[in-house]
Amino acid sequence: MIAKWLWLLRSILRRLWVRVASFAVLAIASAIAAPALSPLVPDGWAELLGGDAVDQVLTILASSMLAVTTFSLSIAVNAFTAAASSATPRAIKLLQEDHITQTTLATFLGAFVYSIVAIIGLNASYYDDGGRVVLFFSTILVTAIVVIALLRWIGYLPDFGRMENTLDRVEEAARDALSTRLESPYLGAHPDGATVPDGAYPVNCDLAGYVQHIDMGPLQEWAEEAGAQVWLAVLPGDFVHPAMAVVHVLGGEPDDAARKTFHNAFTIAADRTFDQDPRFGMIVFSEIASRALSPGINDPGTAIAVIGRQLSVLSDWRVEEGPDVHFDRLHVPSVDPDEMLDAAFRPIARDGIGQAEVLARLIAALRGLAALSPDVYADGANAIIDELDERLGSANLTERDLQQIAVARGTVQ
Repeated sequence: MIAKWLWLLRSILRRLWVRVASFAVLAIASAIAAPALSPLVPDGWAELLGGDAVDQVLTILASSMLAVTTFSLSIAVNAFTAAASSATPRAIKLLQEDHITQTTLATFLGAFVYSIVAIIGLNASYYDDGGRVVLFFSTILVTAIVVIALLRWIGYLPDFGRMENTLDRVEEAARDALSTRLESPYLGAHPDGATVPDGAYPVNCDLAGYVQHIDMGPLQEWAEEAGAQVWLAVLPGDFVHPAMAVVHVLGGEPDDAARKTFHNAFTIAADRTFDQDPRFGMIVFSEIASRALSPGINDPGTAIAVIGRQLSVLSDWRVEEGPDVHFDRLHVPSVDPDEMLDAAFRPIARDGIGQAEVLARLIAALRGLAALSPDVYADGANAIIDELDERLGSANLTERDLQQIAVARGTVQ
C-alpha cells in the first residue's frame, strides 16, 4: 500500500499536461543552452554550414509543428469521444493516460516551442557563430525525433480509440487492480474488518464521493500512539457520505485531531479509479456490454467478447493462505468475490435476456469460474444462474433458444 503523497504524485504524472509541460521545458532549455556549447565547435564549421543554414529549418519546423500538434490533438479528442459513445465514458481516462499519445503530443508541442524559442534567439542575436552550429545540429536531432514520433503515431492511430483497443485497456486496468489487491488483499492489515466489536466509536466521513485511496500509514501511527485498534468500514471504490462511518475505533473516543487524521487518510472524489478498486474494472466491462446489448446498437458480439475478458481477469483470483500483516492495529474487510461476480455479470444477464447466444456464453463463463475456484465463485455463480432462470420465464425466446441455454447451463453445482 503506497503512501498518499506517492499515490497523488503518480496520479499527477499520468496527466497529459505534465508530460507536455516537461517536454516544453526541455525544449526551451535545449534552445537556451546552445551558446554554452559554442566553445566545443571546431573552427571553420560555421563557414562550412553557413550562418543562416538553421534559420529556414526552424521556420519550417515551427509552422509545421503547430499544425501537426493541433491536428493530433483533435484526433485524440475524437478518439476520446468515440470511446465514450461506443464503449462507456468511464473508459476515457484510460485513453487519456495512454503514454504513447501523451509522448507524441508532447514531442510535437516540444518541437514547436523549441523552434519558436530558437527563432527568437536568432533574431535577438543570442547565438554566436558556434552557437548557430550547435543549434543546427540540435535542430536536426529534434527533426529526427519528430519524424520518428510521427511514424509511430501513424502506425498507432488505426487502433486508437476503437472498441478492441478500449477493451484491451479496460482488461489491463482491471487485471492490474485485481493483481494489486490479491497481493495485499487486506491492505496489509488484519482480515477481520467486517466484525466490529461492541463499544467501538464510529468516525463518519466528512465528504460525499468515492474512496479512491486509503493511506494506511497515518492510521497505524495514530493507533500505536493512542493504544487503540481501528476497523475500516469501507474499501477503495465504496461510495461514502457524511452520515456514514469510515472507521470504528476501539480504545477511547477519538478527539478532533484524531478525526482529522482519519479524514486525511481517505482520498475521496466524485469519480472512481482503477488503481485500488478491482470491482470498478468489472463495472466498466458490464457497462460496455450493456450498451452493446441496447436496442439502438444491438451488438451481441461485443457483449460476448466482454464476457470472455471478464472470465480471463477473474480467473486470476487466488485464495490467500495467510495475510501478511504490516499494520497490526488495523482491521480491513475483504473484497467479496460475489460482489465481483455481481458487478461483472448481473447487468449482462439483465440486458441480454433476449439474446440466447449471449446468455449461453454467460452461463458457460459462470460455470467455468465455479469449476476453476469452487470455494470462491460457486455460490455467486449459482445465484446469478438461478436469477437468470427467473428472468427466462418472461423472455421472448424460441424453443431452440431455450435449448441452447439449457445445453450451456448443464449442471452447475
